[in-house]
Amino acid sequence: MLDLAGDLRRWLPEGREFAVATVVSVGGSAPRGPGAALAVDRDGTVIGSVSGGCVEGAVYDLCVEALDDGRSRTERFGYSDEDAFAVGLTCGGTIEVLVTPVGADSPVRPVLESALRDLAQGGAGALAWVAGGPEDRLGLALHVRPDGTYEGGLGDSAELDRSAAATARDLLDAGRTGTAAIGTGGDPYCADRLTLFVQSSVPPPRMIVFGAVDFAAALVRVGSLLGYHVTVCDARPVFATRARFPEADEIVVDWPHRYLRDTRTDARTVLCVLTHDAKFDVPLLEVALGLPVAFVGAMGSRRTHTDRLRRLREAGVGERELSRLRSPIGLDLGARTPEETAVSIAAEIIATRHGGTGTPLTATTTPIHHDPSRERPAA
Repeated sequence: MLDLAGDLRRWLPEGREFAVATVVSVGGSAPRGPGAALAVDRDGTVIGSVSGGCVEGAVYDLCVEALDDGRSRTERFGYSDEDAFAVGLTCGGTIEVLVTPVGADSPVRPVLESALRDLAQGGAGALAWVAGGPEDRLGLALHVRPDGTYEGGLGDSAELDRSAAATARDLLDAGRTGTAAIGTGGDPYCADRLTLFVQSSVPPPRMIVFGAVDFAAALVRVGSLLGYHVTVCDARPVFATRARFPEADEIVVDWPHRYLRDTRTDARTVLCVLTHDAKFDVPLLEVALGLPVAFVGAMGSRRTHTDRLRRLREAGVGERELSRLRSPIGLDLGARTPEETAVSIAAEIIATRHGGTGTPLTATTTPIHHDPSRERPAA
């Protein structure tokens, strides 16, 4: 639902009544993941998408019905071999959609207003929806902040709200979107349980590119396209300039190892070492390989890589840390130009993040879309 934030921030102050349909679970190969949303207002205006077109018409009708009767509902869509004209996903997967009306007096309305206001100010937060359980609780929501405070409610139980907020905060801390089960009394083992769909909104993950070289300029552009907040760091002020990297979010002139030691990183951070110079690379990688980041890659020939490993071992870096180093960086695409090399590097980052193999799809029989529950936290 948060992917509709820009439009919904306009709709809410205008007093529009609307229904929002959110993908809360996905099975197999599906065109869009959990959190994808579509909204319909009283005039029939549509924004967003839940399936790339396969089931949009049916979801539109569900939204209209929800606006008319004021009730939330869920619907599962899949593929039917028996009925070629059935509404379903042609890709063969399944999606479950939660449809929630947001009328003038809906208890969900102030929750959305709170969440979208924080989002507009750059804050992190999570929306937790009841996606399964007693009908009278379906579609109720909480907006949970990183400090554990929250807006909204899931009924008349403060204990339930606190339990739901704690569950949502755990997912928010990991930057994850997904489902979780809690008991209606706050006990997860209670027989009467609710299914929560928690959608996390966190700042964009960081990509830090070390080395202000031509390859870095191309990688900055690709990193921005993938949604990273991209920083370029180089100790040489003549190269690390805004004129050379106009699309970077941040340009830092500092020794790479010193900057990395002092800057903020997390489990989603990607580090790309393109300096190709041992006096920069070795102290930088000593720091990088000790951090709990998502990806550490370094550019260079195989000869450079062998020499780099020798220097790192001499510096006391252990084999466990060295095993995390992706070097030479990038997938084997036969890349030659800086732009092609940037695509190669980005491809390896994506494959590492989602557990991909880099094998052409024509040579595989496994599902195209990997199981989201096995993926690392997303952006």
